[in-house]
Amino acid sequence: MTTPLAPLSQIPAEIVTVADYISYAQARMTPQAWAYLTGGAADERLLHRNESAYQRYQIWPRVLRDLTAAHTRVSLLGKEYAYPIFLAPVAYQRLAHPEGELATALAAAAMQTPFVVSMQSSTDLAVLAAQAPGPQWLQWYWQPDQQASARLLTQAVQLGVEAIVLTVDAPVNGVRNREQRAQFCLPAGVEAVNLRGFAPQPALVSQAGQSPLFGTGFLQTAPTWAQVAEFIQDCPLPVFLKGILHPGDARQALEIGAAGIVVSNHGGRVLDTAPTPLQALPAVVQAVGASIPVLVDGGIRRGTDVFIALALGAKAVLIGRPYMYGLAAAGAAGVAHVLHILRTELEVTMALAGCHNLDAIQRDCLGDAY
Repeated sequence: MTTPLAPLSQIPAEIVTVADYISYAQARMTPQAWAYLTGGAADERLLHRNESAYQRYQIWPRVLRDLTAAHTRVSLLGKEYAYPIFLAPVAYQRLAHPEGELATALAAAAMQTPFVVSMQSSTDLAVLAAQAPGPQWLQWYWQPDQQASARLLTQAVQLGVEAIVLTVDAPVNGVRNREQRAQFCLPAGVEAVNLRGFAPQPALVSQAGQSPLFGTGFLQTAPTWAQVAEFIQDCPLPVFLKGILHPGDARQALEIGAAGIVVSNHGGRVLDTAPTPLQALPAVVQAVGASIPVLVDGGIRRGTDVFIALALGAKAVLIGRPYMYGLAAAGAAGVAHVLHILRTELEVTMALAGCHNLDAIQRDCLGDAY
């Protein structure tokens, strides 16, 4: 196995798209870490469909529109953000770069966009708040250790975390064959540092790494709607539910008081035969109306993809793998550059579609490609 290359000290001029980062990122990660970052469930059909779903749509160019005072600002949770591209939670980011989540948080702060820190972050939440002050949300997995959960939630509030993003679509890990073939395991020095002190949970996969173990008792600790409703009621921060695809689940999320929804299929890492987020988005938006904001992630690689998601009703989008490519290749500068690329592409698309702000991006901006 070859030793991964050192991160880039400066970004080569030939990197001008998200896709251009991929080869640079792969060269700077171990095969095991690369399998973890880029792999999906089973045959990875959904992983590819998440991206190809955007090819269904065309964007109608419109001409001679007044673009005076055009902007990309979006209001969410009573706050205004410069543009609707946020950083999704990705666990164990020190697999990709020695500075891990700190580099990502620094880039997010510099680019003025929210970073959803994974509960399985390999960098302490307090370090991120102290060294990279910017808008941070905290992704959350249900934990049966309620005392430790309460301590971490209290810390998050004290550190200025703006929202909780509760992941609800992974009561078990997906069967990720690429990870299995690579024999992925966390290397020494990389761990979920914010979960220190939590009671250990039953293993999700067998010792051989072949399949979820339903006999471990883990499913007996997975949350129900009633428990999530209680969590939302007691949580001092707004709670988004991440992993909603079915409109019936969207309506139930609204009923129990969710502050918002993230339409997501966990990056194609759980159920290979699930719908894509883009397929599910219009029905979810219709189910909740304007009552709560709907965000979406999965498969976004271009600013045109962001535009399409907004036209189908998303308030904002989250990206995961794209910024991780930038992180692995060039640290904080790479993450910031990926955000800059996507924001620039979105702005150009808006101008060519005659949209001076995000509210002007509507369903009639799109045509069907096939």
